[in-house]
Amino acid sequence: MDVKRVIRHLFLSRWHVNAAFSSRTLHAIEKAVQESHRGHIGQVRFVVEGALHIDALVKGVSARERAIDVFSELRVWDTEHNNGVLIYLLLADRDVEIVADRGVHARVHAEEWEAICQSMEAEFRRARYESGVLLGVEQVSALLKRHFPVQQEGRSELPSKPAVL
Repeated sequence: MDVKRVIRHLFLSRWHVNAAFSSRTLHAIEKAVQESHRGHIGQVRFVVEGALHIDALVKGVSARERAIDVFSELRVWDTEHNNGVLIYLLLADRDVEIVADRGVHARVHAEEWEAICQSMEAEFRRARYESGVLLGVEQVSALLKRHFPVQQEGRSELPSKPAVL
């Protein structure tokens, strides 16, 4: 068990999450996701979670494992074309994970997702949370436009509003 990680998670409060993701920032992210859905038929969802529960920390749950759980819990996989993409931020770790449904996963390489995660994490290290998420949404959208271009006006199957857990 990583004691430093446990302490970071235990001392990260809702206040920290709200400071990093104000209502103005969340609204800007929502608008960016809505705009991104106009350029492709992929379904993008952004989630920020402040910290893991102590039980998860003791079990050593990684940000990746938690992102997969959130992907399932929020039913990001439940889209008509299997093209849901979750951008997940575990704020206490400043760790970004991107989980894509099988339709997207078959076309986009893990290295491409990892490059997006790294660019977002670089922004977060500078405490630029809004610009980091907007950059990530833009980069994910560029990949989805390449692999899932708009063929006709579609509907957004997932909420555009960011989830704060």
